[in-house]
Amino acid sequence: MGFAFTTGPDTRRKPGQQATAGTNGRTATWARHIPSLRSLSFFSPSVHAIAAMAAVTLLTACGAGNGRFRIEGRFRNLNRGEFYVYSPDGGTQGRDTIQVADGRFSYNVPLSDKATFILIFPNFSELVVFGDNGKVAKLSGDVSHMKEIEVSGSDDNELMTKFRMSANRMAPPEVKKAVADFVGEHPASPVSMYLVDRYYIRTDEPDYAAAAKLLKTMLKADPTNGRTALLLKQTETLKPSAIGAKLPQFAATDTDGKAISLKNLNGKVNVVSAWASWSYDSQNIQRWLRRYKTAKGNDLAVVSLCLDGDKATCLRELKADSINWPTVCDGLMWDTPLMARFGLATVPGNIVADADGRIVARNLSTREMREQLEKMLGKLDFGGSRER
Repeated sequence: MGFAFTTGPDTRRKPGQQATAGTNGRTATWARHIPSLRSLSFFSPSVHAIAAMAAVTLLTACGAGNGRFRIEGRFRNLNRGEFYVYSPDGGTQGRDTIQVADGRFSYNVPLSDKATFILIFPNFSELVVFGDNGKVAKLSGDVSHMKEIEVSGSDDNELMTKFRMSANRMAPPEVKKAVADFVGEHPASPVSMYLVDRYYIRTDEPDYAAAAKLLKTMLKADPTNGRTALLLKQTETLKPSAIGAKLPQFAATDTDGKAISLKNLNGKVNVVSAWASWSYDSQNIQRWLRRYKTAKGNDLAVVSLCLDGDKATCLRELKADSINWPTVCDGLMWDTPLMARFGLATVPGNIVADADGRIVARNLSTREMREQLEKMLGKLDFGGSRER
């Protein structure tokens, strides 16, 4: 089943066509591209399709009920489609698919306490919804203006909607200041934790020191909040991934079922590269790394992180591009532990380290990656042929 909204003619991008930024400003994030998604699958045994229109009508006629939480809504200018939902803090297991029929949808799950739900739309933008026992979160808006989708039904969701609408008119530095001001006014709100994570940690240019300071303010207001304490601890572990620091220790299993670790990054130049089949830029970086790997051999060591939700798609792309270095694809997409371990939050996303394992560059574009590799390993000889 495809991952798309249908509002008229099929305008999905063709394979290899570069995508544009999504509504939340996150790269191809948590992703932000509009690719051809026929080969993309978020499905796993835990994923279930939400009932169609008759069930939607029935569910919207009553409340969520004790011990349950519901997300419901109606999108204008939408015929049919589907999007995805997951919870980073245990509100649900795995990823679920929400079906849209005649613009309406409903998603009902058991929930005994507060939880955060992330909706991922066809352009890979994200929308956060805050859940609670017995509550109903209502979404409304025009699908052609995803930035302006409103979420209501609880104080947390209305606070977040108000902040998001205001942030839509701000430049990035202004948004970060607004987040800090919001935390000062609402230190015990789950909205604050999401905003700190989204704008200070899970971003192209993370500021772990500022994030830690804000999280400590939140813990002071609510010392028993285990989620905030955990995020603070994770923030401390991310500091070593900054430029000038050594590559962090890690352990994972690659697509061949082999154990990999920091020992795999033992070249004169070492690269960690995050990519996905739906990001042309990230695949282009992969191909340049392959060219350098072919030419320079063990002087270049690479470990890749594939953010596709479907391992079969990852394997197909690796075979097509003749890439044989260790690649991790656990189907968790943005939740894959190595993304957090390396402090990566975008696709493309990457880290370049020297022979001593010291990080010298982060999040390079294709051109910047080529220049960095030329600087550290020398230029490639194309045998007089025109460079592509």
